Amino acid sequence: MKIIEKEILSLEEKDILREIWNNEYPARLHLKTIEDFDLYLNGLLNTKHYLLFDDSDKINGWAFTFLREDENWFAIILNHGIQGKGSGTFLINELKKNNHSLNGWVTDHENEVKQNKEFYKSPMPFYIKNGFTILTETRIENEKMSAVKINWTR
Repeated sequence: MKIIEKEILSLEEKDILREIWNNEYPARLHLKTIEDFDLYLNGLLNTKHYLLFDDSDKINGWAFTFLREDENWFAIILNHGIQGKGSGTFLINELKKNNHSLNGWVTDHENEVKQNKEFYKSPMPFYIKNGFTILTETRIENEKMSAVKINWTR
C-alpha cells in the first residue's frame, strides 16, 4: 500500500473515486455524474487529496482535507474489500502528519442504505479507535445526511 498526495485529480482518478464514493457512502450522497463530483470538489477550499494505492497500483481508498470556516476538515472512503485491515488507519495517520486538527461529519446510526440496498455501517468505532472526539452537541441534519461532528487535535 502506498499513499500519493495530490492537489489536482485526473479525470480517470475522479471517475474511480466517484465510483468508490457511490458504492460505499449512503445512497442519498450519490453523485450521478462526473460534473456532480466536480461541483462538490470545486466548492471546497485548499483541498489536498490522498490516494491509497494497493500493490498492483489500483486506487482502493481516498482521503481529502479542506478548509471550511477556518477549520481543517476531512473525509475518507475505502473500497469495502479493504475495510477492517488497517488501511483506514494508514490513511488517517497520513492526514494527522500534515494537520494539527481534523474535523468531519460521521453518520452515527445504522439507518442509512447504500446504492446496493445494504445498510451503511457507521464508522464511528473506527474514529474513536483513532483518537477522535465526538462532539455530540454539533449535528448536521438535511436531505443529504444525518451526522455528528468529530474532531481530532494533536
